[in-house]
Amino acid sequence: MIPHKILVVDDSATARTYFSDLFADNGYQVITAEDGPEALRKARDEQPSLVLLDVVMPGLSGFQVTRTLARDPSTKNIPVLICSGKSNETDRIWGMRQGARDYLIKPVADADLLARVARLLTAAVPETASERT
Repeated sequence: MIPHKILVVDDSATARTYFSDLFADNGYQVITAEDGPEALRKARDEQPSLVLLDVVMPGLSGFQVTRTLARDPSTKNIPVLICSGKSNETDRIWGMRQGARDYLIKPVADADLLARVARLLTAAVPETASERT
């Protein structure tokens, strides 16, 4: 079975490495991006199973990236999980309104993050062959 591919997007190299190692150690294939424009390119080109996304980044915020992914026909079915230090309820609500499927506040427990990722991957709508053409 081909492992799910997760796109980890964070401007912090430490956070990217941490999340990448966690996912790789749990059987996921990982790709990374350090800002919003790179995240959009990689999401379109690589078609990951899920995007783990920070909010505060240079170029485009995680909210802007989420909105763009949700509106793009080629990426709209890719679940976005925002994982941010922005802990206000209004931030969570805004992220969900932009198209995120879940919102976690850093720091996050590994088990909670992995459980949320597994839930989102299970709930993701599989792409049909007719949608790819």
